[in-house]
Amino acid sequence: MTVAAPVPPARRTAFVEGAERVRAAATTEPGRLRIIGAVLALVVVAFGAVTAWQAGARSAAADDVLHRSQPLSSGAADIYRSLADANTAASSGFLAGGQENASSRDRYEKDIRTAASGLVTAAANADPGSASEATIARLNRLLPEYKGLIERARTYNRQGYPVGGAYLRYANEKMQKEMLPAAETLYTTENRRLDADYGHARPYPWAAIALGLLALAALGWAQHRMYRRTNRVLNHGLVAASAATALVLLWLVVGHAIARSGLDGSYDQGIRSLNVLHDARIASLKARGNENLSLVARGAETITVDGKPYDAYYYDFDKDMAVLGKGLSEAADLADDQGGTAPVEAAQGNMAVWKQRHASARTEDENGNYQQALDKVIGAKGATGECFDSVDRNLARAIDHEQAEFRQSATDGRNAMTGLPVGAAVLAVLGAAGAVAGIGRRLSEYR
Repeated sequence: MTVAAPVPPARRTAFVEGAERVRAAATTEPGRLRIIGAVLALVVVAFGAVTAWQAGARSAAADDVLHRSQPLSSGAADIYRSLADANTAASSGFLAGGQENASSRDRYEKDIRTAASGLVTAAANADPGSASEATIARLNRLLPEYKGLIERARTYNRQGYPVGGAYLRYANEKMQKEMLPAAETLYTTENRRLDADYGHARPYPWAAIALGLLALAALGWAQHRMYRRTNRVLNHGLVAASAATALVLLWLVVGHAIARSGLDGSYDQGIRSLNVLHDARIASLKARGNENLSLVARGAETITVDGKPYDAYYYDFDKDMAVLGKGLSEAADLADDQGGTAPVEAAQGNMAVWKQRHASARTEDENGNYQQALDKVIGAKGATGECFDSVDRNLARAIDHEQAEFRQSATDGRNAMTGLPVGAAVLAVLGAAGAVAGIGRRLSEYR
């Protein structure tokens, strides 16, 4: 009879063997101390690592708000403003005919250069293949086309040919229906990027805070356990670990609270006001352009609203002035100091005078007194152009003030997180070392 060979026992996995060793070690006090020391060190290091990660991510987002997304958002607004202002300057120069002054021409050229430079900056920061890249490419293609139309309008206008007005209206249509909507899309996209950066910088680092509280609780429990077994009040290593953990947690909570406050202030006192002011300035530019074009077209462009015919440019002027008035009112409400309030109130006064002078010029135009209407719009004294320039100048002052307020608050918010990622990592390592040293001191008593 053949006897079967004994079946060898199944080979245990490394995980099973490790678990058995841990269970065996937990049956003795030195083993339990080693496990406690390892867990304490792991929790403290994990707390430090998560703190460094979350604080670093929020600090980077705050830095993006200050140095990347907000400047790009303002740059996109400047592109829009420059294009609208170039269109306004071109129509003002056209009305002057052969007497176009150098300042009007220089203003147009400066605006075109500013828009082109802004597009270069925007292109350098656009993500490859993104919608922004396509929008910028479209504007770069449209800009020389627009310039060509303006130059033809000027050439024919200087020669006294009426076709010059047609070219100017065509250029204005390209600007209003293609270029400005594209610039507005770019501005909206950059604002979404800015909002996203704020969204990444502001949330509380709950994971790090929870791990910090867990680490403190674990260290407190370990010290209480040691006190019950040895009747010793303090363990220097565990006390040092607790102090390092508490310091990181306090730094994290206070630093993030200050950073969040600064970022909230930069948004409430800066970004919101800047958005309203940019919109108001663009509305004033569009209003001025429509006011000029109403005289260029001489009633050739009409629309029907509710069955009534209107001059298209006068109709758009009224809408733009309504937007301007609303924007100035909102900007006055948002301004929180005299530096922000004063230029907005001055612009409101300029707008009121502008509307009065415009009404007078429109009356002259509707009565067939073209030259008198022209003098009231682009004349050397008492013209609506003076009011527009004052509105634009005061809005620029308000924007500069709010930009400075944003920059200060955002800088304060970003600086509140300075050093926290590195500091948390270093203190966590020291805390873990302290926990291990404290447990090691207790273990030495068993040798």
